[in-house]
Amino acid sequence: MNMQQFGKVAVLFGGRSAEREVSLNSGSRVLASLQRQGVDAHPFDPAVRQLDELTAFDRVFIVLHGRYGEDGTIQGALELMGIPYTGSGVLASALGMDKWRTKLLWRAAGLPVPEYRLLDASSDFAATEAELGLPLFVKPACEGSSIGISKVKARGELPVAYQQAAKHDKLVIAERAILGGEYTVAILGEQALPIIKIEPSNEFYDYDAKYLRDDTTYRCPCDLPSEREQFLREQALAAFRVIGGRGWGRVDFLIDRPASDSTSQVYFLEINTSPGMTDHSLVPMAARAAGISYDELVIRVLSLAALG
Repeated sequence: MNMQQFGKVAVLFGGRSAEREVSLNSGSRVLASLQRQGVDAHPFDPAVRQLDELTAFDRVFIVLHGRYGEDGTIQGALELMGIPYTGSGVLASALGMDKWRTKLLWRAAGLPVPEYRLLDASSDFAATEAELGLPLFVKPACEGSSIGISKVKARGELPVAYQQAAKHDKLVIAERAILGGEYTVAILGEQALPIIKIEPSNEFYDYDAKYLRDDTTYRCPCDLPSEREQFLREQALAAFRVIGGRGWGRVDFLIDRPASDSTSQVYFLEINTSPGMTDHSLVPMAARAAGISYDELVIRVLSLAALG
């Protein structure tokens, strides 16, 4: 491939969100890969540079995570400037960042999601605990990387968990815990990559388990029977399309009983439209399982940059 066809490429990473450090890690690796392969790629941190400086670039590789980078805002700016960018468009990015509205769409499309309730300061927390049962998870609706998430295991703990999540977002979700296993499906173009099963060694797959600890186990191939895995890969691709996703992304799901139990049920959890690209990240891991190197993955994502 002629790398000059991409022109001058800005790699957007850093930013102003709570996931800045993760983005700096991801972006530096993407930048190094592009430069190593001969792409005219340059770092661009929108937290310290003016967005209008992007008009000097032909294409943008977005490696921003969280607010102002994954929620449709930077995508809208790039649309206005007419600069092709990687990943999903404005609407899909905004929806993917909003766990509540993603659930609404998925449920309307017939895709199963865990039972949940929206919380605010006036909510009847005891009733929510009774309705959803314990344990349950409490999370900000519009944050990623497990920021602000708590696991409620005993009655009376929900108000504290709510306060923790509400520090990050005014919209808070309480969600029934589905404990049979956590899985993720990476999407690349029109392809759903091999499923990864995630087995954290701590209480749940939190920020530390994702980025800092080395004792989280990732199983790929996963423990699902091959026919069921193929079906769920297709379902994940459908879930990605429901929100209008394009380019690349990741869809997470849970099962309520061990995979060996043929009666286990699947529940779609959330979507990520700007996945991590660190040494702990799941999309590069799934790509390797599909025979796609990190460098090839980066170029394929860049080649899918688009407008509209």
